[in-house]
Amino acid sequence: MRMTQNKQNSVSRSASKARLYLAGSVAALACIGGAAHADPLTTPAMTAPLSANPNPTVINTGILGDVFVTGAVTGVAYTQSNTIAGDNKDGIDVNNAQVFIQKTDGPIQFFGQIGIYSMSTLGFPQAEAVGQTDATFGALQVGFVKIVPNDNFNIMIGKLSTLIGAEYTNSFQNMNITRGQLWNQENAVNRGVQVNFASGPISASVSVNDGYYSNKYSWVTGLVAYTIDPNNVLAVVAGGNTDNTGRVSGATPLLQNNQDVVNVIYTHTSGPLMLMPYFQYSRVPAMPEYGVTESGSTTGFALLGKYSFTDSFHLAARGEYIKSKNSSTNLLYGPGSKAWTFTVTPTVQLGRAYVRGEVAYIRASDFAAGSGFGAAGTKKSQTRALIETGVLF
Repeated sequence: MRMTQNKQNSVSRSASKARLYLAGSVAALACIGGAAHADPLTTPAMTAPLSANPNPTVINTGILGDVFVTGAVTGVAYTQSNTIAGDNKDGIDVNNAQVFIQKTDGPIQFFGQIGIYSMSTLGFPQAEAVGQTDATFGALQVGFVKIVPNDNFNIMIGKLSTLIGAEYTNSFQNMNITRGQLWNQENAVNRGVQVNFASGPISASVSVNDGYYSNKYSWVTGLVAYTIDPNNVLAVVAGGNTDNTGRVSGATPLLQNNQDVVNVIYTHTSGPLMLMPYFQYSRVPAMPEYGVTESGSTTGFALLGKYSFTDSFHLAARGEYIKSKNSSTNLLYGPGSKAWTFTVTPTVQLGRAYVRGEVAYIRASDFAAGSGFGAAGTKKSQTRALIETGVLF
């Protein structure tokens, strides 16, 4: 699970570290004054309706050639019902203050994503950006070297974004501000090696990595995508741990780090409409050596979509259903629990600035005593309202 309840408990803010991270971001921005501009970049990846800076800044560094600098500075305010114990009913935070530095040409390329971030997940406590950055992937969230022998083949080495799932790690990358329940079963960032190949309508990637940031390189993941036509793409993703791993940390939940997971993701675009239905199945084996006496699994379905009324105004939505199957292994809200969610997110983007609101609802059933919502964990549902605004420079 990307964000277990323990992982999402708010960590006290460290003012000195916040100043350090933000000062680094400001320093990087100061370096770009007066630089030339280039074509749009594809990293970090983004799902409409938000769009990256179409004129990223480029610095000619001499020996390294052209290096591009972009970034995201965003803030979020929220309020929610049936607050989980240890969480806040409402709050405000800088949920992204990140700079992206990359070289995109030549046989040796690189990418670095530096700053602070928070990962808001529907149905789990809100976490503050500085605390969550420290507890998960650190100030360098993603960073890799990319070896590019030719246009069809490349190798990436370092801290990589996962191949798994239909939603990305950061809010500005997604249709919605909060990530969903299916995202919550998948990993986000791992360390390892990834090989990518593309030819005609087929693209494929294979990675050997440390799964849920476990520092044990026993995970193997793979993705195959087929572009049926310019409006339709089908992707199949699978991954799993080849060896049981006992490590647990803020980014490494015991159960999900030892699972096998499969996604089938379909993307359809037609003019202003985009639809993305996807299926997820995960299975965790019994691991008596770690106190897991019985295997467990989850099955989930989601439909994500957006409609663009104008070039500036868009409406995105997400619906999900997920159920767990086990009698003693807790992969959701207790063994055998189920949940469904609905999220709607209107968005306005004007140039590099944007603002969007969101209403997100989750309802759980068959949850274990104390594992639901509210201070005592007895409530069946939670509603969260958010506003996010920021600049993608």
